[in-house]
Amino acid sequence: MKRVMTMAAAAALLAVSAAPAFAEDAALRAAVQADYEANLGALFDHFHRNPELSGMEVQTSARMAEELRALGYDVTTGVGGTGVVAVLRNGDGPTVMIRADMDGLPLREQSGLANASTVDQVDADGVTKPVMHACGHDVHITALVGTARQMAARKANWSGTLVLIAQPAEERIFGARAMVEDGLYDRFPKPDYALAFHVSADMPTGRIAAPLGITSSSSDAVDITVHGVGTHGAYPHMGVDPIYVASQIVVSLQSLRSRETNPLEGAVVTVGAFHGGIKHNIISDRVDLQLTVRADSPEMRTQLLDGIDRIVRNTALALGVPEDKLPTVTRSTLETTPPTINDEATAARVRAALVAGLGEDVLLDEPRTGMGAEDFAYFVTPESGVKGVYFSVGGTAAEDVAEAPGHHSPLFRIEPRPSVITGVEGSVLAAEALMPRGG
Repeated sequence: MKRVMTMAAAAALLAVSAAPAFAEDAALRAAVQADYEANLGALFDHFHRNPELSGMEVQTSARMAEELRALGYDVTTGVGGTGVVAVLRNGDGPTVMIRADMDGLPLREQSGLANASTVDQVDADGVTKPVMHACGHDVHITALVGTARQMAARKANWSGTLVLIAQPAEERIFGARAMVEDGLYDRFPKPDYALAFHVSADMPTGRIAAPLGITSSSSDAVDITVHGVGTHGAYPHMGVDPIYVASQIVVSLQSLRSRETNPLEGAVVTVGAFHGGIKHNIISDRVDLQLTVRADSPEMRTQLLDGIDRIVRNTALALGVPEDKLPTVTRSTLETTPPTINDEATAARVRAALVAGLGEDVLLDEPRTGMGAEDFAYFVTPESGVKGVYFSVGGTAAEDVAEAPGHHSPLFRIEPRPSVITGVEGSVLAAEALMPRGG
C-alpha cells in the first residue's frame, strides 16, 4: 500500500532536498574505505569470531569501550548490564544518539567461512551453548566504531552532542529497556533524535531502506499452562485430557487473526512450542505452550493479548476443565517490546540526506516481508519524546540475494566490507543532517 507523507514530512524532505549535497561526501567515502582496510576489517573479524550471548557480552563490551575511549569519547560501561555509553560534545545543538546491538545467538555456525565462530558459552540458565553472530550484530558494532571515528574527525560539519550506545540483549529484546531503566536518559544527555540500523541479508549491498513509518512489530512471549486430570489412555472419560484442550486452544487462537482483526492490519499469533505427555497410553495432567505474539500497533497488541486470555479460559471451560484447574496465561516481563515506528518527518530528513550523500539509487522502498521485532522501540517511545529513525542496510551481493540464508540461520552470512562501509556512511550522513553546523 502506498504511503502518503504528511505535510510536515513533505516539508522536511523538500527543505533538505533543496540543500546542496554535502561537500565532503566523496571524502567521507574515501575515509571510511581507508578505515575499513586499516581498522574495521580486522575489528569485524574479531567480533565475528568471538560472539557472546544476550546479557553476557562482557568481552564485547570491554572491546567497544576500549575502541571508543581511544577516539576521545567519554565512555561509561555497565549501563543496563553490559551496555556501553560514549559521549562526544561539540558545541550547542541537538543531541543525537546512535545505537548498535552487540549480542549473538545460541547457534553452531555452519556458514563455511574461514572466520566462522567456534565459541561455546555458559548461558544465564547454566547450559553451555554454541554462539554465533547469526543476525549481523557484528556489523552493527563495527560500524558504530567507524561512525565514532568519522564523527570525531568531521566535527567541523556538525554541532551538538553525540551519544553512542553499544546495547546488550537485543536478541531477547530486554537490553534497551534495561539501559533505559538504569537511567540512560537521566545519567547521560537525553537525545532529541535516536538512530540505529540493521544489516539485512535479503537486501543488496549498497542499498538502504529507511521507512517513513513502522519498521518492526511488537513482540510478546506468552506461556500457557493447560491443566488436566490424568488417567489411563483407554479410559479418557475418567479424566480431563489437557492435550485435547490445548489442541483446541491452539486452533481457536488463530481466530484472533482470521476473524477478529482487520485483514489489512499486521497481527500474528504463533504457537512455537507444545509440550505434554510422557507415554502412549497415559493421559497426562499438564501441557505447556509457548507463543510469540506480534502486532503493528499498540491497540492491536492489546487486542491480541486480551483475546488470548479470553480464548484460553473459555475454551477450557467449554471442554469441562474444572474451575480450580483452569489454564494459566503468563506474559513475559523480559522478552517484550512495543512496535518500532519511525518519526515520519525525521525519517524524511534522513532519507534526503542519504540521497544527497550516496546518490538517488541508494534508497530501497519495498513492502515488509515479515513481522520481526526490535527493542530499539524502548528508546523512542511516545512518552520519551525522542524522535527515532531505524533503517536497514543491504548485506548480500545483488546476484546472491535470492539464495541468501535468512537471519538466525546457522548458514547466515553477509558481505562485511560493503555492509560496514554503508552502515558507517548512512549513520554519519543521518547524524550530520540532524545536527548541522549553524542549523
